[in-house]
Amino acid sequence: MPAQPVAQAGNDLPPLRQSLFPAPPVAKQVPVEHVYQGETWTDPYDWLRDRSYPKVDDPEVLDYLKAENAYTDTVLGEEEQGLRASLFAELKARVKEDDTGVPYPKGGYVYQSRFAAGQDHPTFVRRAKGEPEGSEKTILDINELAKGKDFYDVEALEPSPDGRYLAYSFDDNGSENFTIVVKDLTTGEFLGEPIAGTSGAVVWAADNKTLFYVLKDESQRPKQVMRTMLGAKADAGVLVYEEQDPSWWVGIGESQSGRFIEIGSGTLVSSETLLIPSDNPTAKPKPVIPRRENHLYSVADQGDSLWILSNDKHLNFRLVKTPLNDWSEKAWTEVMAGSDRQYLTGLLALKDWLVVFGRQDGTQQVWVLDNKGGSHTIAFPDAAFAVSGLNNEEYETGTLRVRYHSLVTPPTVFDYDLAARTLTTRKVQEIPSGYDPSLYTSERLMAPARDGTPIPVSIVYRKDVKKDGKAPLHLYGYGSYSIATEPGFSANRIGLLNRGFVYAIAHIRGGEEMGRPWHDAGRLTNKPNTFNDFLDVAQFLVSQGYTSPGQISIEGGSAGGTLMGAVLNMASDGMFAGAVAHVPFVDVLNTLFDETLPLTTGDYPEWGNPNIKEIYDVMKTYSPYDNVTKRPYPPILITAGLNDYRVTYWEPAKWAARLRAYKTDDNILLLKTEMSAGHGGSTGRFDKLKEVALSQAFILRAHGMNQ
Repeated sequence: MPAQPVAQAGNDLPPLRQSLFPAPPVAKQVPVEHVYQGETWTDPYDWLRDRSYPKVDDPEVLDYLKAENAYTDTVLGEEEQGLRASLFAELKARVKEDDTGVPYPKGGYVYQSRFAAGQDHPTFVRRAKGEPEGSEKTILDINELAKGKDFYDVEALEPSPDGRYLAYSFDDNGSENFTIVVKDLTTGEFLGEPIAGTSGAVVWAADNKTLFYVLKDESQRPKQVMRTMLGAKADAGVLVYEEQDPSWWVGIGESQSGRFIEIGSGTLVSSETLLIPSDNPTAKPKPVIPRRENHLYSVADQGDSLWILSNDKHLNFRLVKTPLNDWSEKAWTEVMAGSDRQYLTGLLALKDWLVVFGRQDGTQQVWVLDNKGGSHTIAFPDAAFAVSGLNNEEYETGTLRVRYHSLVTPPTVFDYDLAARTLTTRKVQEIPSGYDPSLYTSERLMAPARDGTPIPVSIVYRKDVKKDGKAPLHLYGYGSYSIATEPGFSANRIGLLNRGFVYAIAHIRGGEEMGRPWHDAGRLTNKPNTFNDFLDVAQFLVSQGYTSPGQISIEGGSAGGTLMGAVLNMASDGMFAGAVAHVPFVDVLNTLFDETLPLTTGDYPEWGNPNIKEIYDVMKTYSPYDNVTKRPYPPILITAGLNDYRVTYWEPAKWAARLRAYKTDDNILLLKTEMSAGHGGSTGRFDKLKEVALSQAFILRAHGMNQ
């Protein structure tokens, strides 16, 4: 099938040169000096941080952000016009508007999510087990809840064990402060008072009337586990557990069997799990393994045993089993040893089966252990892929449901028969405008880093693209927080591929693609490896004929925005055609010296504490905001969220202002701030596509394409 036709956006769009457009906004400079480790740093844009934050009402700040938004629209066109509009139409045509999720059982009911044509949000329905399909009733319509709101996100959706009540949490401004409400699904009435300021998680005890939730502190850290009763007032919660260490965050969950309420607390490098019997919700939480430095573990109960993943003997974790009545380490029996090749990441304990998620030589893997000591791995169709558990809500079942996809395979829902070892396809993501996977090919390469370390690279492109160095290439990276960027499918990517792009993912150090040591090799004083790896991957792709200097656009968000900022300061002139940095963490020194900000102390295990001289000496070499110099930069699009507490809006705003003041080229620099969203941007599926259309319009224009 030929490349999909796109709406004509016009061939007379000017190149992304600043001199071809009206003058951009210029932020005033009000120098403020900070002294760090005896060195003085001048910050001319400190005033962009509203002193009443998290409320942002300084007219001068708001006016500047609005002026930048207007300038972005001037350069890239209005949302409803030209290239952005045609790209949105193209992206939307790949979305099945009247879509439904695969039904899944939970308790006495079968649940399902549904999208109707034109709707931005899902509706959730259910029917009693044994009732025929078509008898479903709506339990929550998020479209109704989101009416009249610029932002609306539902975090938790938890029916009570007997199915009568529904507890859910919502955020209507992007701040990630969730409010919990409880609805009686029999009467439709709401019970008790809404509970505000929570992390969003909510768990029912077995009695159908006790709920657990987590309150955040003044710095947005999930800190207190609370317990309340059905129908209670908002202030009637009882403190169950409080995390005293300011660098530790707390969360809650329920074990697969439903027997335990789980309280998990931890950092990137240490954790602790406490259990409360669900049938005795007022019991004191009991730690499985008392916390200790640099020990991560997770647990799952099964019958009279407790399974534990622990990194006590190997960074990549080992699997042990212990009696449910004796969690002490002397009672542990090792079942899967730690391994350099094998990285164990998660557990799902069913009545007669244990499912272990992880990686083997960098590729995702799923191991299945039966209750007789046997084990096997699940065979999937592709050599490299992304797989995760999906809607596995039952404990007594012999079926595992997974969501599976690859760079060329659309998301597919499989049911895996654990005994028969067979995969049954339940749903394949439909792309209404058409998609033929045989037109595309994917590869897994290893790029040599400057220190000799092989860096995995995943690539996808149309088979008719020639490796003659002439193809445009879009390179994505993240590389932080032990988060892997999986080689998965994206319908939004098809338009770039059909325009002749090669799309590449650099699996750089700082993630977990090659196991836990891969993360350690890209954090703290090793953080520069992350940035060097990305640049080395780009150079490798040039050397292999996939593209050439000046034909590469790059993209990353959040900590991947740190990556963008660092490599833009480091790259040779002319290497990149353009860069997109979403909600970028770029003001590294100022943020990590400010312990009043929400994430600062919790970020020390990743970036380090700059009050330590060794950490500071490394950090100051890459902090993107502090290393902007008088030099050429390619066209850059920066995005921000006004209500983003993870990367506060002033970081990208200050960075954009400093770049514009320092850069010596004529390339466009754009700052787009979502004025009613947070770290993740819009939540509506079509609003999200408008953000993608903005980025892709910029990418195409950066490569000299007008349609």
